[in-house]
Amino acid sequence: MEYKDYYQTLGVERTASADDIKKAYRKLVRQYHPDVSKHKDATEKTKEINEAYEVLGDAEKRAAYDELGQGRRHGQEFQPPPDWGQQYDFGGGGGNAEDIFADLFAHMGRGRRRGAGAGAGMGGAGGFQMRGEDIHAAISIDLRDAYQGATRTIGLRAGQQEKTLSVNIPKGVTPGQQLRLAGQGHPGMGGAGPGDLFLEIQFDQDPRYRVEGSSVYQNVPVTPWEAALGASIPVPTPGGTVEVTVPPGSQSGRKLRLKGRGIPASQPGDLYLILDVVLPPATSDRARELYQQMARELAFNPRERIGA
Repeated sequence: MEYKDYYQTLGVERTASADDIKKAYRKLVRQYHPDVSKHKDATEKTKEINEAYEVLGDAEKRAAYDELGQGRRHGQEFQPPPDWGQQYDFGGGGGNAEDIFADLFAHMGRGRRRGAGAGAGMGGAGGFQMRGEDIHAAISIDLRDAYQGATRTIGLRAGQQEKTLSVNIPKGVTPGQQLRLAGQGHPGMGGAGPGDLFLEIQFDQDPRYRVEGSSVYQNVPVTPWEAALGASIPVPTPGGTVEVTVPPGSQSGRKLRLKGRGIPASQPGDLYLILDVVLPPATSDRARELYQQMARELAFNPRERIGA
């Protein structure tokens, strides 16, 4: 009999991982399936691909196949040892050479037919069926959309079809969260259902904000007198303008926590306002005069603590 190199059939190395084998199988079966392929030998090719995956997609069958095929090449004539395969349930009494490949994918591990991988199998009329692959993509939104919710329109290509989808962005989404749109992935084969569309939430870059989970950090500029004397100031935030109390004696970098005013997720985050004391420019005679007066009367040395 001729040795069949199932690794060659799927186009993978013998060291390929189970995940790599599955990916190669799904790619090939889509390429050659008679429902979509114009290849003249599509039916036979699909049969070969399914046969290869029936063995390599099962850890037990793959181990037995690797034992049988050590050092052999595709198409090479060979005769398995007479006692080969007796520890496996091939159903034929111990490894008949002419039936060995059929036994590998049809009888080994009887009682638990695999089908052709996750989401794939045989239809009721003997036709091949495989659920459509999922699509993974990213969608960028403004931080305010996470506070209020939004609707976005996206273009999508699934299989041979191009379509436009209206996507509802729920209030409270956070970076990295995935939205699942059932049935919007690649179409299935042989009457099987389509896959799903998974959209990963990303936020547009905005220098005003930093987001960590559901908490938001925002820099707020304040005047020297607001920081020194204390003040009540309006601050525009992603959730709307809020009135904030600046404690007297505040310095740049002081952090004010507004509990629950971060992203309104299932567990709302907090909003942290980081004070940034901004000096008015000395661009007028009056401004320079005031700075000179402060220098004379305040006798303030900010470097005193470092010994200067």
